[in-house]
Amino acid sequence: MILTKTPICNFGEKVKDFSLPSTNNEVVKFSDIKGENGTLIMFICNHCPYVLAIIDDLIITIEKLKKFKIGCVAIMPNDVTKYPEDNFEKMKELASKKRFSFPYLLDESQDTAKIFKAVCTPDFFGYNKSDKLQYRGRYKKLVDLKFTDSDKNELFESMIMISKTGNGPKTQYPSMGCSIKWK
Repeated sequence: MILTKTPICNFGEKVKDFSLPSTNNEVVKFSDIKGENGTLIMFICNHCPYVLAIIDDLIITIEKLKKFKIGCVAIMPNDVTKYPEDNFEKMKELASKKRFSFPYLLDESQDTAKIFKAVCTPDFFGYNKSDKLQYRGRYKKLVDLKFTDSDKNELFESMIMISKTGNGPKTQYPSMGCSIKWK
């Protein structure tokens, strides 16, 4: 596992379109998940300890975001040949076990991750309703893979700000996680 941090947010960058298979056997495009007030695109995987540390809490946060008409999707970008625990069947198992209420997509070619310039799992991209990037930060502060005493959910607060104002916070802390497993 190589710990990687996300770069700073490139405010205003337009979202990139994609068309990827989901764990419910549908092909999903950006237009299918775009939210009325914003969209959250997450690069995650099944095996990364940083993803596993937040996944249950993240699922609850996504339910809250949906109430604000924010669309959400997760994309798995890792090389499944070298990391079989991230393969499509295992993705389906995780989505079912955790009852994902959002599409979980496989980026087998890794083209989508490259176009987005995703670097790690988790890597969060928060867009406003005009499809312009406003957030590229962490979920919450983690210390030794545990949440700190702070209740501050930076991702949630930032996405709500984006949904209301169209702008994300100027101060953002990078997400940290396992580097994407490139082919």
